[in-house]
Formats: sequence, C-alpha cells, structure tokens
Amino acid sequence: MNRAARKDPGRFVTFEGGEGSGKSTQIKLLAEHLRKADYDVLETREPGGSPNAEAIRQFLLSGMAEGKGPRAEAMLFTAARMDHVEQTIRPALESGTWVLCDRFMDSTRVYQGMDLDTETVDLLEKIAVDKTRPDLTILLDLPARLGLQRALSRDPDGIKDRFEKEDEAVHEARRQAFLQLAAADPKRFAVIDASKPAHIVDSMVWKACRRRFGIRTPMGV
Repeated sequence: MNRAARKDPGRFVTFEGGEGSGKSTQIKLLAEHLRKADYDVLETREPGGSPNAEAIRQFLLSGMAEGKGPRAEAMLFTAARMDHVEQTIRPALESGTWVLCDRFMDSTRVYQGMDLDTETVDLLEKIAVDKTRPDLTILLDLPARLGLQRALSRDPDGIKDRFEKEDEAVHEARRQAFLQLAAADPKRFAVIDASKPAHIVDSMVWKACRRRFGIRTPMGV
C-alpha cells in the first residue's frame, strides 16, 4: 500500500548544523530511507527552495548583503523563507509529502540572531514561518575546526562563501548557540554526533526519525 492510500500526513524535518556538518549528505540518505518505506519526499534548502528564494540566495552567499548590516541581511533571509514556505514547503506538506530541508528558522536565530535582539528575530520568524514549523530538527553537531576542514575539502580551490570565510571562533560560537537551542527544545531536536563516519551518522538520523514518527519499515527495522 502506498503512502497516499495510507493517508499519512506530510512531515517537516529540518537539518541544522555548522559548515561542513554533512547536512546535504544526510538529507539524501534519509530521503532514500523514507522512499524505500513508501513515502513521498521533497528535498529542499535554505536560503533557496523556490525561484525567488534562489535569487535571494545568490545575493546573500555572494557577500553583497553583508555590508548592509545584520538587520537587512536577516530581512533578506526572511523574504526568502516566506517565499519558500508559501511556494514549496506548505503545499508539499498539505499534499502529504515529507519535506526535508537543509537549514530553516534555527539558522537565522544562530547566524543573524547573534547580532540582533530577540524581539526582532521572533518577529521575523513569525512573519516568515507562521504555523509551518518543523516536526523534527536534526542537529548535526561537530567541532567547528573539523567542520571547516571538511568544508574546505569540498572545494580544493579554497573558494569560500559569505559564512565559510569567517574565523573558527565565530563558527564555534554558532555551534554552541545551536546546542543551546536544542537544549531549550528537546522534544523537537535530535542532536547527532556528526564527527562519526557518514554511514554511522545516517544510522543515527534514521533511528531518530523512526522513533519520533513511529515509522515501521517492511523489514521491521
């Protein structure tokens, strides 16, 4: 029996973590597990995930928005997220599709929220997200030094985007901010040790997802 026949609801799973934590890899692996379990799956990312949001992504990651200050940068992320939610995420969930997203609202709290007051971040989140919030957030945690080494190894030419170019102390502070968010909301977050080999991380992510949603696979594993 396929997913549509079961009339299962769509689920929203976000992946968070620092640079080089393996979010893209783990999203693809989780999508494979879910499809084998007969679920419809949409893989997406932020900033991006819809045509307008992808255009904003190019502007943000190029570093052109950096000089405009953290408030303006956060507003651009909010505009991208609003379009992403309205055009991609919400329709998919309403159709019963599982949405796996590389970064979402928690990244704004960590990356831009470090330079903004909580009230501003709360307001921007409400504008962009409203009630479309993750059912589960996978936090792929690893030391900033290791993450930056991995990120650099992906591009041997050493070309870094707006965020990869920042120093290790900034990245480690963001790591701690992610962990604080997870500690404050343990029902939504699953913290995974991303320093392990990819296949072990994959196993832990799949276990966390099955446990959270009560997924039963055909093999009973």
